[in-house]
Amino acid sequence: MKQEGRTDDRSRKINLLAGILVGLGFVAFLDEAVFHQLLHWHHFYDRSTTSAGLVSDGLFHAFSFFATVAGMYLIADLRRRKSFWLRRWLAGFLIGVGSFQLYDGLVHHKLFDLHQIRYGVDIAPYDIVWNAAATIVLVAGAMLLSQTRGATSGHT
Repeated sequence: MKQEGRTDDRSRKINLLAGILVGLGFVAFLDEAVFHQLLHWHHFYDRSTTSAGLVSDGLFHAFSFFATVAGMYLIADLRRRKSFWLRRWLAGFLIGVGSFQLYDGLVHHKLFDLHQIRYGVDIAPYDIVWNAAATIVLVAGAMLLSQTRGATSGHT
């Protein structure tokens, strides 16, 4: 279904922000569910006891949930005002996913050493794939965002 909506500067920013929030929430949930719970590779914070790691995972999961809920609230408001712009939202989603993953890979894994992707293996291939994938997704989001800069109408 295609609807024309008003895309003033505020709506353009909110479409982008909604995408970023849902992207952050999505990739954080995916990271927590797959690497923390299913594979047991690490916790959000691995510099203490297992109990502290589980608490940190719970806080991390809460972050992903609230980011997603906030983003979905913004989407609902945009749709109500007929200002939802899928392409701009998708750009934000990719930027959110790529930014979170790159931040996690560089800041959490390397700078703060909160945890590694995996323990007991050569970590270099994991770091390369993790950060390269993050960069590719982030660049794709930035390219899609640049395609929406000059446009004046959004599409649902």
